[in-house]
Amino acid sequence: MTDSPAPSSPWRLRASIRRLVLTLLVAGQTVLASWFLLQVLPYHGGNLVEWLIVGVFALLYLWIAFGFWIAVYGFLLRLTGGDRKSLLKRHSPAELEATELSRTAIVMPLYHEPVAWTLKGLKAIYLDLERSGRLDDFDFFILSDSQNPNVWLEEQQIWRRLVEELGAHGRLFYRRRRVNLNFKSGNVADFLRRWGSQYQYMVVLDADSLLAGETIRTMVQVMNREPQVGILQTAPTIINGRSAFARIQQFASRLYSPLFATGLAAIQMGDAAFWGHNAIIRIAPFMAHCGLPKLKGVGIWRGPIMSHDFVEAAFLGRAGYEVWLEPTLAASYEESPPTLDDELARDQRWSKGNLQHAALMLFAPRLRLAHRFAFLNGIMAYAASPLWLLFLVLTTIAAVQLTIAPIDYFPDGRESPFPLWPEWRPAWAITLVASTMSLLFMPKFLAIADVAVHRAMLGFGGFARLLVSVLLEIVVSVLLAPIRMLAHSHAVISALFNVRLSWAGQNRTEETGWREASVRHLPGLLIGGAWSAFAWTLDPMFFFWSLPVSIPLMLAAPTTVWLSRLQSGEALARNGFLLTPEERAAIPVLDDARRFRDEPPQESPLAPIEQAVLSPVVNKLHCHLARKHARGLKRSVIADELEACIARGYQGMDQGRLSLMLEDAEALAILHRRAWSAAPDSFWGRRVHKLVLRWQGQSGL
Repeated sequence: MTDSPAPSSPWRLRASIRRLVLTLLVAGQTVLASWFLLQVLPYHGGNLVEWLIVGVFALLYLWIAFGFWIAVYGFLLRLTGGDRKSLLKRHSPAELEATELSRTAIVMPLYHEPVAWTLKGLKAIYLDLERSGRLDDFDFFILSDSQNPNVWLEEQQIWRRLVEELGAHGRLFYRRRRVNLNFKSGNVADFLRRWGSQYQYMVVLDADSLLAGETIRTMVQVMNREPQVGILQTAPTIINGRSAFARIQQFASRLYSPLFATGLAAIQMGDAAFWGHNAIIRIAPFMAHCGLPKLKGVGIWRGPIMSHDFVEAAFLGRAGYEVWLEPTLAASYEESPPTLDDELARDQRWSKGNLQHAALMLFAPRLRLAHRFAFLNGIMAYAASPLWLLFLVLTTIAAVQLTIAPIDYFPDGRESPFPLWPEWRPAWAITLVASTMSLLFMPKFLAIADVAVHRAMLGFGGFARLLVSVLLEIVVSVLLAPIRMLAHSHAVISALFNVRLSWAGQNRTEETGWREASVRHLPGLLIGGAWSAFAWTLDPMFFFWSLPVSIPLMLAAPTTVWLSRLQSGEALARNGFLLTPEERAAIPVLDDARRFRDEPPQESPLAPIEQAVLSPVVNKLHCHLARKHARGLKRSVIADELEACIARGYQGMDQGRLSLMLEDAEALAILHRRAWSAAPDSFWGRRVHKLVLRWQGQSGL
């Protein structure tokens, strides 16, 4: 294992030139657009409100222009065969194939995920790697942070079943933390402290991650040939979308991401970001340099770092290692939240983590400038929404001043003897709006051109269906943008006031109900309706200008419900819309995952806790995994809970105390014996009866 980076490749000069060109394009375009806006405003910057409008507009325009030029650069690179200076282009396929593999851990942190569904995905990855014939170089670790006893007991049962099915004894491991400090980063850190020294690399997965065996093998070989690289990040493709919302996200990701990922990778080069999953990490420098400090500021800038991935990439860069994003590493997949509300709930957590990065961006010593900009990019992903909201508020104030207040010919203490006449330039305003819209929508049509150049139209259903799908995605994006604006603004304000957030597993399947959607989006409906009504009283033109924001807010509930429906997504797919190539191609790891997940579940009349207590085989497994010889106060608590559980059952017991009892081998063994001897009309007696009836049914008695 190397603990110091090898001499760096001479890519930094090229990266600096690319970043300089991008900066000039984005800054120049923003200055021009801001000047245009200044000319459009009636007083041309003659009062404070107009200058605030221009300032906020400039920040938003910078953000939009940056994305636009990244996409254009990505399109041009893909048009000419890709970035010739990318990490993967340095080595021919033959050179990589001849490169030895190294000991690698494949780790999947879990927290209250759908257990069978998640671990069947891991089973597909295992089998795909086994097909490559190089399984001996890899071990798999399921790292659980689950606290609900029914969840972690089920995890242990399905892990044991997987080990038997795959013959993975000594290769597929399960470890559960009883105290989940520092969330996912703490989970991975705990693994590294225990087993990190035994491996050279670690491939990190999310619960919804799927990676082909060939991709994993290639990542290890690239890392072995590039000792200065600390993290190699793939660009995951979204798959398995079923609801209309998930299918739209999946389609947009698959169509547009190749342009953005290619352009971003070419700008960042060895200063890329780490996205926390579907990536390979060099363990020794990661352990040496990526320990996360506790922030020492105030509010959200005090305490543990919530969003760890960008920070770890920055710390590796500070230590002299490179972090690369490689979009050409294919067969890397993840999933989208099935509903808009689930996405917004996830964003509430992510926004707080990203805003925390402001302290590191400004004050952490010796970080590379590119990684500070990566922090800024993550912050702007959420801060753009309150900025947009502020822009709307300021324009409303300006409209009120023009409509209600008398014209001020000498604004802000103007000392000139000549009055400042308000001037309207509708043609300039239309030009500015059109140019801004082109920055937002042109990359989508460049993506269609990219698909045509690479002769991939059939994977998206052909040209006509692809075009209709893009137009549908644009309409939905326009409808969702104001909803996201309000939700992200609320998330940012809540984060700044350090509102405590819960950490929960992600919904994978549930639809959004009408009542839930109506309650959640009622504030937006009221705000949108009141704003448009107020705009109508001011000026009809301002009313029409408000409609693209107010109408989506008023339609948020039906939009959210329709998009969450599996039936809506399936209808779109049946008619050939929002298709992606992965749905039409035979990809072994995806086919295996779908087949395993479509298998009928092994039904049981008992909950996992009840199986752990009553089933002799399952009880023996959990006793083997449980702690031995608890003492002192814990022993006393376990004894009290054991007697209560035997007498009344486990339902209604405190989850923490119940877990403490079920984690104890002696208590589990005693509970097993006494439950089987319980009175027939008791809680456990009734469960025993259920289990016996099932056994009799299985044996045909």
